[in-house]
Amino acid sequence: MSGIEWRKSSYSNGDGGACVELAYCGAVRDSKNPEGPVLIVSRAALESFVAAAKRR
Repeated sequence: MSGIEWRKSSYSNGDGGACVELAYCGAVRDSKNPEGPVLIVSRAALESFVAAAKRR
């Protein structure tokens, strides 16, 4: 998915593991495998995911 600005969570740990990257188009991918599969979700689903992650 070229042309999309990906952002890594500030909660990602420093050693590069257990990270995801988000794009504001409602796409989620593994930061360790940026050429791998991309999960496309609705804005509502993405907002719910982010809210749940913030509560953890």
